[in-house]
Amino acid sequence: MSAHTPRPETMSGLVETDQRSREIFRQIVDGYLTTGEPVGSRNIARLLPMALSPATVRNVMTDLELAGLIYAPHTSAGRLPTERGLRFFVDAMMEVGNLTSDERARIEAQIRVAASNRNLDQTLTEASALLSGLSRGAGVVVTTKADVRLKHIEFVRLDPARALVVLVSEDGTVENRLLALPPGLPASALSEAANFLNARILGKTLAELRSEIGGQRALMERELDVLTARLVESGIATQAGPGSDRHLIVRGQANLLDDLRAQEDLERIRMLFGDLETQTDVIDLLTRAEDGDGVRIFIGSENKLFSMSGSSMVAAPFRDAEQRIVGVVGIIGPTRLNYARIVPMVDYTAKVVGRLLDGSR
Repeated sequence: MSAHTPRPETMSGLVETDQRSREIFRQIVDGYLTTGEPVGSRNIARLLPMALSPATVRNVMTDLELAGLIYAPHTSAGRLPTERGLRFFVDAMMEVGNLTSDERARIEAQIRVAASNRNLDQTLTEASALLSGLSRGAGVVVTTKADVRLKHIEFVRLDPARALVVLVSEDGTVENRLLALPPGLPASALSEAANFLNARILGKTLAELRSEIGGQRALMERELDVLTARLVESGIATQAGPGSDRHLIVRGQANLLDDLRAQEDLERIRMLFGDLETQTDVIDLLTRAEDGDGVRIFIGSENKLFSMSGSSMVAAPFRDAEQRIVGVVGIIGPTRLNYARIVPMVDYTAKVVGRLLDGSR
């Protein structure tokens, strides 16, 4: 399991400090992750395992502030961790917890039930909803549509100039695409094109089908007239646009409204909702979690997507039967996510989804 590698400049504030500085910093971070509230020197002095006066604690807090690891949100004596401080805590100090056997069983059972009907979308939607419920954040999944194996294709004429291409996958997913029809296309061309493709489609991805049809151009031109051949090629063409082969599932955004403490919290969540609606940016961020194995953690303005809303994401990739990374599961929420609990949760969910995809029940 991995997060970002600690950066030297991020670690400089504590790398050579004594145990008491680390303990004081830990108390500030723990307080923030638990309550979202600043922690003052008197409270810290009471919680520390060693005997220190509030004045001594304040001196250490001043050093931590100068190192850029904590800050004072207002004129009170309390302090909160900065994003830089949270990154240091996650990379160098966090003790990742283990899921209980009940939590593991719940994740396994719910995803298996969704997978029992062989519908990949339903399985991933359940994984997203499950992570949302366990974390009280928003569950997110992104997967590659291009690797889905096809079962059937149909052309449905909507009007003289347009038709619907209906792609049915082996896992039960149905994708509809709008297609412009060549002028003068006879009514019989739709069924002829569908028959030609269905004779070759079973068990292939769109990419494989396109490659095969490309290699059979001479055969296609003998069997089909020019307009029908154009229809065949258009029906299996890749959709244009960035991220068009990616599918994003988000569940549980309403959870993010459960723990608002101030007007600025509400504004931050509104910004995050706006971020989640910008699907291409969310997909791009989740795709970054495919770089390497294990869990990735993105905190606040480290990523431009969350620079305004001050949110974090914990994500992990999952693999198919050929051990290719085919998607990412994750949780998005405020920067005070319970990282130690959520990291193993996301990691285990990704592994369960991967096992189901490769058929190892």
